[in-house]
Amino acid sequence: MDDKNIVDLYLQRDEMAVKETQTKYGSYCYTIANNILSIHEDAEECVNDTWVSAWNKIPPIIPKSLKAFLGKIVRDISLSRYRANHAMKRYSGMEIMLAELEECIPSEFDVQKKLDQQELSDLINGWLGSLSRVDRVLFIKRYYYGETVKDLAKLQACTENQMAQRMLKMRNNLKSFLILKGVSL
Repeated sequence: MDDKNIVDLYLQRDEMAVKETQTKYGSYCYTIANNILSIHEDAEECVNDTWVSAWNKIPPIIPKSLKAFLGKIVRDISLSRYRANHAMKRYSGMEIMLAELEECIPSEFDVQKKLDQQELSDLINGWLGSLSRVDRVLFIKRYYYGETVKDLAKLQACTENQMAQRMLKMRNNLKSFLILKGVSL
């Protein structure tokens, strides 16, 4: 079933919408949640919470891209779960990824002081637009979807070390770009 038909089911408040969404996007949403949490049960719970959230948000929201809409919901729910787990000192693979970005993205406090979050988002999107398609996809897979360096290396048929170096180069490039644009790190 295509996305427009699924959204129409949500608009009609037909419970088949959730079943069709789960069939089409279940593994996609699980992958995002599991990349962030690394705990199977928590990832499954976040995916289930995603279906409830989608049901509650459609309508009034009518997503242009159902896949992106669901991806954002599951990512937000998973990050909230990550924060809760982290506060309880539970291990998560997300720590490494966030630590990698720590030096090139300003903290939320600094962003509010120096730049509106939307301006920072626009700057990062502009920077992403300057990358090659391959680098842009790798950066987003790593830092938005939480994929491991190991998985990205397999995808690019290179070693983990080569991929780690490539990601470091991109982070340094982003850091330099933001400094050049006047963002205080």
